[in-house]
Amino acid sequence: MAIHPTAIVHAQAKLGANVSIGPWSVIGEHVRIGDDTQIGPHVVISGHTTIGRDNRIFQFNSIGAEPQDKKYAGEPTRLEIGDRNTIREFCTFNCGTVQDAGVTRLGNDNWIMAYVHLAHDCQIGNHTIFANNAQLAGHVQVGDWAILGGFTAVHQFVRIGAHSMTALGTILLQDLPPFVMAAGNPAVPRGINAEGLKRRGFSVAAVAAVKRAYKTLYKSGQTLEQARALIVGEATATPELGSLADFLATPGRGMIR
Repeated sequence: MAIHPTAIVHAQAKLGANVSIGPWSVIGEHVRIGDDTQIGPHVVISGHTTIGRDNRIFQFNSIGAEPQDKKYAGEPTRLEIGDRNTIREFCTFNCGTVQDAGVTRLGNDNWIMAYVHLAHDCQIGNHTIFANNAQLAGHVQVGDWAILGGFTAVHQFVRIGAHSMTALGTILLQDLPPFVMAAGNPAVPRGINAEGLKRRGFSVAAVAAVKRAYKTLYKSGQTLEQARALIVGEATATPELGSLADFLATPGRGMIR
């Protein structure tokens, strides 16, 4: 391990092999950090926080602090961060609350740019990209491969589907389905993330099916329930649509339309 002499590491903190901790960083009592993770200078990691292996956490981050929830009364809630994440400068990730699952989670292989806020009880999947100043309120769910443009703001309890994408300055007050691109304040649908799907290995036929599903959902004049039924039927021939059908079947804050 390479721990700078000015870093403060609690004696009970658990550090894996080859962990590096930069100058003036503070590591709390209940923190666990996996092998080969790099912690930059002036980082504070507190609370009941578990961080996996091969992460890069740059300078001036606050990781695992108490949730910004007035109901919080000191319960031992948690923050869990997976493997191979990059977390750039001035991010704030808070622990969960007992009113929800009690844990905030960030999965694996995520690219988190500067000034990103993950509030209490957010559940973030894998391979996501959060551009500068993306802000998540409490209890937000984000699926795999989602991309949030800079200054995207997300209302509490909103769900963001896999492979979706938001533009610069998007304000999400309702759920964003998988594959859909959104922009505006409030957000409105702007087509599907076709280029992203191609890059991730979706076949030409699968992308075409996603486009048809988008038209069913947004252009056909069907009710949400009618559109969902049609998309469920399409999913029997195109399994990639299964995640969209499941998303539409789960109650949420309503859906951008």
